[in-house]
Amino acid sequence: MTSDTLPAALRRTVLTVAGLNLGYFFVEFAVALVIGSVALFADSVDFLEDTAVNLLIALAMGWSLRWRARVGMGLAALLLVPGLATLWMAWQKFNAPLAPDAQMLSLAGLGALLVNLSCAWLLARHRHRGGSLTKAAFLSARNDALANVAIIGAGWVTALTASGWPDLLVGLAIAAMNADAAKEVWEAAQEEHRAADGGDSAPP
Repeated sequence: MTSDTLPAALRRTVLTVAGLNLGYFFVEFAVALVIGSVALFADSVDFLEDTAVNLLIALAMGWSLRWRARVGMGLAALLLVPGLATLWMAWQKFNAPLAPDAQMLSLAGLGALLVNLSCAWLLARHRHRGGSLTKAAFLSARNDALANVAIIGAGWVTALTASGWPDLLVGLAIAAMNADAAKEVWEAAQEEHRAADGGDSAPP
């Protein structure tokens, strides 16, 4: 793939990924509200955040290295949003963690896993070529797939124990993974910013 065709191919990829994430956000958010799942709530907000990340990547594709680095720093902050939302919901349920419907929890997690594996596969080809922006999208999809496996497991444990704690703990783990991804993206964006020459004052 040549340097001329890479931006167009990457733009098509991130727009496809954004569409997949937005579509499944509505599915998972609805299920989370119906069954009262902290883990699904955290993951659904993450799908919405992934939509924003990939749309921003498509927007900033033709910008200078310095401005892409600045957007990367903004995306690092955006990666923290699902974690903060999860902490808020977890705090509400901490004193009385009611068990969500185990079957719906696992099925929603399985659907999310399929979506995120598809997104990670699409982004894997570009993760070393688009700087901090593409790294943000790939890390988010990868972390989400790992979180989905944990959600499916939480559903199994919930079915065996009828406890709300597996769901609550997985939700908090998702928040921690997003914080770690934010740190990695911030570091990559800072490195790009240092590497950028010139004094760009505005995106082209």
